[in-house]
Amino acid sequence: MPTVALHLRRALLALSLCTAAAHAQEMVSIAGSTVNMREGPTLDSTVLWELQRGYPLRVTERRGDWLAVKDFEDDTGWVARSLTSTEPHHIVKGKTLNMRKGPGTEHEVVAELAHGELLKTLDKQDEWVRVERYDGATGWVARRLVWGF
Repeated sequence: MPTVALHLRRALLALSLCTAAAHAQEMVSIAGSTVNMREGPTLDSTVLWELQRGYPLRVTERRGDWLAVKDFEDDTGWVARSLTSTEPHHIVKGKTLNMRKGPGTEHEVVAELAHGELLKTLDKQDEWVRVERYDGATGWVARRLVWGF
């Protein structure tokens, strides 16, 4: 019969695995108008990219006031935590993507979106995401064809 110590070890292992999985899935978006993604967690580190407001990133590590992040193309770097938010956004993964009037392929196409286009997330319904693009147009896109929250 298992001991109390064994039960406790199993519970702690399960908790740490759940915490690691939740942490690995944490998303942030850029809150500033443009934010530098850096090579390391300091202001002296080389700037790798300039990211625009809303750009979604997956958090892979936290170090003080800095977040290690990965983008939709698996580029990695560091951003200042204070310059991020939890406002959901998505990025178009494919070469092009149809934005539709409703959540399904039977709905009319209202716009064609380009690779890397940034979209504000408005709603989610099953395998579809309602988004707003930079020009204010709104519509639905298939969740599997975008990356983000």
